[in-house]
Amino acid sequence: MIFPKLFIPGPTPVAEDTLRAMSQPQVGHRTPEFSELFTIVTTGLEKVLGANKVFLFSNPATGVWEAAVRNTVKKRALNLVNGAFAAKWHTLTQACGLPCDALNKEWGLAIHPEDVDRALATGKYDVVTLVHNETSTGVMSPLEDIAGLMAGKYPDIFLHVDAVSSMAGVEIRVDDWRLDTCFASVQKAWALPAGFTVCAVSDRVIERSKELPHKGYYLDLEVLDKFYRKQQTPSTPSLPHMYGLQKILADIERETPAGRYARHQRMAQTARDWARDHGQVLYPEVGYASPTLTAVRNVQGWDLQAIYDALEHEGYRMDRGYGKLRGEVFRIAHMGAVMPGDLDRYLAAFDGVLAAMGVPA
Repeated sequence: MIFPKLFIPGPTPVAEDTLRAMSQPQVGHRTPEFSELFTIVTTGLEKVLGANKVFLFSNPATGVWEAAVRNTVKKRALNLVNGAFAAKWHTLTQACGLPCDALNKEWGLAIHPEDVDRALATGKYDVVTLVHNETSTGVMSPLEDIAGLMAGKYPDIFLHVDAVSSMAGVEIRVDDWRLDTCFASVQKAWALPAGFTVCAVSDRVIERSKELPHKGYYLDLEVLDKFYRKQQTPSTPSLPHMYGLQKILADIERETPAGRYARHQRMAQTARDWARDHGQVLYPEVGYASPTLTAVRNVQGWDLQAIYDALEHEGYRMDRGYGKLRGEVFRIAHMGAVMPGDLDRYLAAFDGVLAAMGVPA
């Protein structure tokens, strides 16, 4: 069976040499060989993210949403919501039985520091959750500015950051920005198969975790910290993902982090220019478009289902919009293992489909 080349926002393509790297022999997770691999991977992640400590989770980032709030909320959480995934994090916080409120922004708009400032000035909250790069809308909120506001005016409030579709595609400096958790599942800009999450954690999160009951065991960050200090994980991890991360970290070192981030910016500009050249408009607020995926408002009324079917015939899988935006907004992913030439070929195939449909160039 031939699978279409993915240009959806996740999962993203995984390179053949990465898949081969993931096919190494299993080792026991309580052995010196494992601890050596653990140290290589966590040290590499900490270097890329500018973080003191990175935990490894053999589960999607949804689990780390839960870990973040369960391990820190004492008073009340403020969930910053400007898209589908931020809304889900709010729903999850409620489902955990934790007191919380949503600060809702219209989809397509970024979360701004002044939004956060107004809410935190009430004194109601001890935890804030933010989706850095809202995959459903292609909006990237100004994380460094928000973190700077909180560090300066609200230093005792915890900041948790979902960087699922930004991490490894844009620069994030965890410790410099005083992020308490910053995490990403690996099926997007990390260019690995789904099912694994990396999470930078501040020391003060561990101290707060020690004060809180009813965290369970699997998502108890205090437990993860104890095993981290032994270069191990509390439960049996996904070794293939760890081998894969070792390979991707070596790739990033060769490309350099700055080179990798610049590549993502170049591809974003290519996708944005293509959309505008076709009479479409970008969905995100001006100045806050994501570097890893481009969300296009379908003002030309293209038949996205027909385009989807035709592109599949050409060997590509396109996106038709997420949730309530389906059909109104489509997204072009350009992250991880996607190279500028890959994007050029995809957009050329897209142009061919439009031409065949009689859509003016």
